[in-house]
Amino acid sequence: MKKATAITHLFVDIGGVLLTNGWDHHTRERAAAHFKLKWSEIEDRHHLVFETFEVGKFTLEEYLNMVVFTKKRPFTMAQFRNYMFAQSKPYPEMLALIRELKTLYGLKVIVVSNEGRELNSHRIQKFKLDNFVDSFISSSYVHVRKPDPEIFRLALDTSQASLKKVIYLENTSLFIQIAESMGIQSILHTDYASTCAQFAEFGLCLKS
Repeated sequence: MKKATAITHLFVDIGGVLLTNGWDHHTRERAAAHFKLKWSEIEDRHHLVFETFEVGKFTLEEYLNMVVFTKKRPFTMAQFRNYMFAQSKPYPEMLALIRELKTLYGLKVIVVSNEGRELNSHRIQKFKLDNFVDSFISSSYVHVRKPDPEIFRLALDTSQASLKKVIYLENTSLFIQIAESMGIQSILHTDYASTCAQFAEFGLCLKS
């Protein structure tokens, strides 16, 4: 039986909340070391094109051609892409938490995330996020990325959620600040226990 709650929708980030970050500074640094790439060169080129990649205007192949494959390499693009994808790991407790809250309270779960299309699709399929997420407002799908407030407006519009009935779960304080400035109640995720405690303050408890 579903429990009564004032909250109807949960907006949630992926990287740093449900899964490890997909392609962050640390992951790129590991990739550079693994493939024996010059870190400073790769990172400089990454910063020039990454935002365009994340809003879906470059494919992963185009991004890698501009950042990694600017010269002949002793490895293939497929090998690099497979390594890149393999860095994603789940946070099992967090995945279980969101699934259980959805079941207990009948919540609609909306992902609001910044991710390139191919990496995003891989993570959705690999970790079966579409089994419990109702909609993906991913930067590469909607062509706008956080911190732009428009991505939150899109999430509200497409889900038809009332501001007072939404909680946004995110691990980046700046994005929380922007969401709250729009009237979206938010939880800054730092660890499983504190997030559970904050959900409980909104009446979303795993146990009665």
